[in-house]
Amino acid sequence: MHEKYIDARDCILGRLASIIAKRLLNGEKINVVNAEHVVISGNPKAVFEIFKEKVERGDPYHGPFYPRYPDKIFKRVVRGMLPYKKPRGREALKRLKVYISVPENLKEKEFEIIEAAKNRLEHKYTTLGKVAEKIGAKKVW
Repeated sequence: MHEKYIDARDCILGRLASIIAKRLLNGEKINVVNAEHVVISGNPKAVFEIFKEKVERGDPYHGPFYPRYPDKIFKRVVRGMLPYKKPRGREALKRLKVYISVPENLKEKEFEIIEAAKNRLEHKYTTLGKVAEKIGAKKVW
């Protein structure tokens, strides 16, 4: 099976996630880098509030648990677009790896840029890295 390497810098979160989810269901193995630079459209204040609510929802012992780091948030968004409770969806999710920035072992790889998901917004937006910082992630990128 051939592995694909995708650079997520300046791509819109939902568009990129839906394209990746579809490709995972078709059997591709995908590595996504630069998850902290993914763009979320909308007023940054409203976006921060939405994510803060997701993190604080539920019980700290029993969940639901929502991730705080950009790579984990991105993987969770893709998971929401897969039938992850069924074997086909679980297998697809296992084929996805998401990284903050570019790891040393992937530096020399050729990265694909998905043009359909590129940011062409003319209104307010924020990045997944900034959202992660606001909801309590320690900055590692």
